[in-house]
Amino acid sequence: MFKNRIGTMNDRKLLMSIFNKLLSHYGPRHWWPARTRFEIIISAILTQNVSWHNAKKALCSLRSAGLLTPMKIISSNHDVIASRIKSSRFYNEKTKKLKTFCSYLLDNYNGSLNKMFSKDMEALREELLTIKGFGRETVDSILLYAGKKLSFVSDAYTARFLIRLGLIDKSFDYEDIRKYFMDNLPKDLYTYNEYHALIVHHGWATCKAKPVCGECVVKRYCQHIKNLTP
Repeated sequence: MFKNRIGTMNDRKLLMSIFNKLLSHYGPRHWWPARTRFEIIISAILTQNVSWHNAKKALCSLRSAGLLTPMKIISSNHDVIASRIKSSRFYNEKTKKLKTFCSYLLDNYNGSLNKMFSKDMEALREELLTIKGFGRETVDSILLYAGKKLSFVSDAYTARFLIRLGLIDKSFDYEDIRKYFMDNLPKDLYTYNEYHALIVHHGWATCKAKPVCGECVVKRYCQHIKNLTP
């Protein structure tokens, strides 16, 4: 019954009530913590399958070596880049991804992010998804945080959070969850930006694989907790 539901006024009010509770409790997350749009894109690749702490170390290492431009990444030897991003894990694969993206940007947009982001969001999303190694979470992070486009970012934290709240079931995939938020949230960059960041932080701090329900700021809304109550 969940899968066919596109949302109701109650869903919209509930999502914003949860957002306001999380924001009040944790404060703004200030995502994405990078200096430029290009750095956001590079860090979105580096943070795949690793903590932000380790991705940030890799990003700072590239920056200190003066390697944070498309031409520098393309022209640098693979081993030079890889040695700089070892903290991000899978550094050989990620080096290939960095080079592939930079080649794509230069070949298709003459290296201009302004040109790239001037494209229609859904068309650009489909295009970015064709780049080898670029999954939906990475692409939507790039669109939202670097491109300032209204593309909601989902992940494992988000799915677990919504399932526990009772708003979706396990049949929902990434695209279903993205659509659920985009159908039910205000069309506002700040809300999209902070909501994803807050869910990730909440998933790390409280709504873990083994949840710390007693400390949960949104437990009044949580179906998981209600099911635990005798």
